[in-house]
Amino acid sequence: MKVFSFNAFTQIIENYGHFYMKGLGYTLALSAIAVSIGAIFGTLLAMMRRSKTPPFRWIATAYTEVIRNTPLLLQLNIFFFILPEIAPLPFLKDKFICVAFALCCNSAAYISEVIRAGIQAVDKGQSEAARTLGLNQRQTMMKIVLPQAIRNILPALCNEFVTVIKETSLGATFFVGDLMSQANIVSGIITRRMETLLLAGIFYFIINFSLSKLVAHMERRLQGGKQQ
Repeated sequence: MKVFSFNAFTQIIENYGHFYMKGLGYTLALSAIAVSIGAIFGTLLAMMRRSKTPPFRWIATAYTEVIRNTPLLLQLNIFFFILPEIAPLPFLKDKFICVAFALCCNSAAYISEVIRAGIQAVDKGQSEAARTLGLNQRQTMMKIVLPQAIRNILPALCNEFVTVIKETSLGATFFVGDLMSQANIVSGIITRRMETLLLAGIFYFIINFSLSKLVAHMERRLQGGKQQ
């Protein structure tokens, strides 16, 4: 087994840095797609779980519990190998789309809980006051509840983005071009496993640490706004 070599590490940066930059682009794209589409689907799930219609609540609850209590790697394999057989659609033959689809569905389950908690955190008196003013349930949700809930939801959504960035590394199982996939490609070229993985880890750390600090700053700003 080869020991770690700092010289090999610097050579990887010089000669194969463009592989990592390409992988970083794929990683950020996967994460952005998962969180943005997951937020839309998650909002729908949150509304269904708050619905007065039992079937809607049952479907949303079952979906959320299944996704949250099974490994993401299993979900990725289902979407990659089984879903194209069940629904033979042309776009599902693309590896990137399959992985992105799986990440969207996974993220939606977690985001739905974030949104549901944010809505429940809004004082019920706000809804009651809106109803007395003549607003119906949909108008109350869109104009009164959701704008206030966003203050609580936004930092949690940013944290979900940080989490998804790390979870995209599982996409390397299918070589979708993400950061970890590129690290595996470089490792196969130069047979220096530790150095290539360490460099990928540094990229993950820089991106996630920066985003975490940004989220912390956002939370302080929002808390300051509440106190005012």
